[in-house]
Amino acid sequence: MDTERHPSHQHTVAILSRGDAAARRDATAQNSRFAQLFEALAAVGIAARPAIYDESFAEDVREQLLGVDGVLVWVNPIQDGRDRAGLDALLRDVAARGVWVSAHPDVILKMGTKEVLYRTRSMGWGSDTTLYQTAAAMRAELPTRLAAGPRVIKRNRGNGGQGVWKVEKLPASPMIKVLDATRDGSEELTLDDFVRRCAEYFENGSVVDQPFQPRLSEGVLRCYMAGDRCAGFGYHKVKALVDSPAARSEAGPRLYSSNADPRFQRLRRLMEDEWTPQLTSLLDIAQLDLPVIWDADFMLGPVRPDGTDSYVLGEINVSSVHPYPDEAPAEIAVRVADRLRRKL
Repeated sequence: MDTERHPSHQHTVAILSRGDAAARRDATAQNSRFAQLFEALAAVGIAARPAIYDESFAEDVREQLLGVDGVLVWVNPIQDGRDRAGLDALLRDVAARGVWVSAHPDVILKMGTKEVLYRTRSMGWGSDTTLYQTAAAMRAELPTRLAAGPRVIKRNRGNGGQGVWKVEKLPASPMIKVLDATRDGSEELTLDDFVRRCAEYFENGSVVDQPFQPRLSEGVLRCYMAGDRCAGFGYHKVKALVDSPAARSEAGPRLYSSNADPRFQRLRRLMEDEWTPQLTSLLDIAQLDLPVIWDADFMLGPVRPDGTDSYVLGEINVSSVHPYPDEAPAEIAVRVADRLRRKL
C-alpha cells in the first residue's frame, strides 16, 4: 500500500505480551504496563492495541495479528517454565504473510542470545570469549581457562540470570568455587559435578565462557537502543556474581536517564557510530531489521591510558526490554512510524 496515495490509512500495531485468558479479556491500553508506549504511538498517528499471548489461545492471537500492520513483542525467552518456541513459530508465520514484526525471531537468534558475545568478540566491546557446543568440550577446555582467572559461564538463551555462573579455581584444591547469578552464596564443587549441572544447557543450545570482570561491583551500564539510535541509559550496582558482602550491600535499583545524560556520551557515540554498524555487518542484519527497542549491558573494563573507562559487553537483550527510560517510548514510536511507512 502506498501511504502517499492512501492518506486516510492509519497504521495499526499490536503490543504483544504474555498473559492468561483473564489478562487477554481485560487488557486495555490504559491498564497496560506499556501505557506510555501506547500514548507515544498515538502521538505519531499509530493506533495500538494490546495482544495478550498464551499457547492455549495461540490461534486467536494469530488472527488478531493478521489484522494489524505490525506487532511489537515483549515475551521473555524463559518464563514460568515455558519457552518461546510456539510463539516464535507464530511470529514467523504472520511475518511471512506481511505483518511487520519487531523483534523478528530470526533477528533475536542473531543478536539476542549469549552467542553474540562470541561472535562479536573482536569488536571494541569484546573480551576473551569462547563458545562450547558440547559438555565434553566444556569439560576439556574450561580448566585451562580457569588457570588464568575466574570465568563467567552463560547458557545461550535465558533471562533474569538463569544459567549464569561465576566459576573460579580454588588454590591447592581439586574443587572449584561456583556462584549462581540467581543466588546469594557460592559453593564448592568438582569440575565434573559443575559440568553435569550445565548439561541441560546443551540440549537446545551452546554455552558461552567469558572472563570475569573485576570491576563488576562498580555497576552495570545499560544502553537502550531504538533501532540504531540511543534511546536512554540505565545504571545500577548489582548483586549477581558479586562475592563481597560490602559490595552486595550497595546494590540497588536501576536508575534511568535520557540519551542526553552527560556521563554516558562517549558510550552513546560508540554505540551509534561504531558498534551498532559493526554489529549489523558482522551478523548480517539489515539496518531496518534492527529491533525498535533493544539494549546492551556493559560492565566496566580496564581503565584506558587516557583515564577513560573501557566497556565490556555482558549481554544484549531483545526479547523483552522493559522497563526503560521515560524518554524511550517517543524514540520507539518514531522508529515504528518510519518502519511502517517504508513497509506499506
